[in-house]
Amino acid sequence: MTTDNNENLHGEEEDFAALLAGSERALTRFAPGQKIAALVIKVSNDWIFIDTGTKGEGVLDRKEFLADDGSLTIAEGDTVTAWFVGSQHGEMRFTTRLGGSAGGSGQLEDAWRGGIPVQGLVEKEVKGGFEVKIGGSRAFCPFSQTGLRRDEGAEQFIGSHQQFRITEYRENGRSIVVSRRVLLEEERQAKREAAWDTIREGEVMSGIVASLRDFGAFVDLGGIEGLIPMSELGWKRVKDAAEVLSAGQQVKVLVKKVDREAGKISLSLRDTLADPWETASVRFVEGTYVAGVVSRLANFGAFVTLADGIDGLVPISRLGGGKRINHPREVLKEGEPIEVKVESVDRAARRISLSLGAVGRAAEEEESDLASFRQQAAEGSSKSLGSLGELLKAKLKK
Repeated sequence: MTTDNNENLHGEEEDFAALLAGSERALTRFAPGQKIAALVIKVSNDWIFIDTGTKGEGVLDRKEFLADDGSLTIAEGDTVTAWFVGSQHGEMRFTTRLGGSAGGSGQLEDAWRGGIPVQGLVEKEVKGGFEVKIGGSRAFCPFSQTGLRRDEGAEQFIGSHQQFRITEYRENGRSIVVSRRVLLEEERQAKREAAWDTIREGEVMSGIVASLRDFGAFVDLGGIEGLIPMSELGWKRVKDAAEVLSAGQQVKVLVKKVDREAGKISLSLRDTLADPWETASVRFVEGTYVAGVVSRLANFGAFVTLADGIDGLVPISRLGGGKRINHPREVLKEGEPIEVKVESVDRAARRISLSLGAVGRAAEEEESDLASFRQQAAEGSSKSLGSLGELLKAKLKK
């Protein structure tokens, strides 16, 4: 078989596969209330056209995507969740919700069976919840299904148009129960799923402090929360997250670890701040005296905080002033302000060796006094010898 024949056969196979795929798409049908995620392919003055994944396109009413100020909230290339309503004039009609004009028992029953959101007007508060008008029908929304917090007043809810899902449809539409909360939870879940795709370890992200706990702070990263442990709240030791953050505060955090399977994200605020050890050798020069606070006592010595994130160690051998002690608590206590002498600084190892300032100053003063005494003694001896020589010369002249 020649190369040309092979190419022709290959082309025919591709054409056949394309025709088969097109036939399969053409055979696809939607049931009323069927939910799909579709790509917006065109926006016109009246309709939003979507790719349904079948041979024909679907349409949505443009009015469903108008904000209160009349601006359009959707654009070509966006993905939209919609429910199939039915076919009219050869077009597949979809909706993101049934509008306020809905109310026929058949249409509302379809919305209930298909889980299609409906738009309703919250008219008044009644015992246990609110009365909602959906087209020409009345529905009941329990307070637990409003999505409101207990500290939120009902005034802002009454008179507003909201989206609901029909959770109960009985007595041919004479008894309807709706929920706003389920839609809000679905929206939050969608945001969480989208947020997981944007989070990468090692990246710095902006977020809002959601809550403060004894073990750290939770930060909302746009639909999903991560935790800043206490140890990652700053370079200094933090005992209460409220010392550093407050609920609602906007922060930048570094993503330390992402465990999607466990649903956990570990964050760091500290790693977005300047590292104090970078300038430690400049701020704390060997041989100088600095003020600090005793932060922790251990069997081998006392840790002294010199600045946020920088602790030095006074070994136990330098705490007794020449006397042997069994534990640093015999000399110091936590929280005590003291003066220390910088003996050495190892920036790479993040270590600073210290000694007690009082002991160091005393030793230096003692050494200085001794040197002064020796100098004076030497000068005194020279003067004495000079006087003795003058006396001998005087006697010889006689």
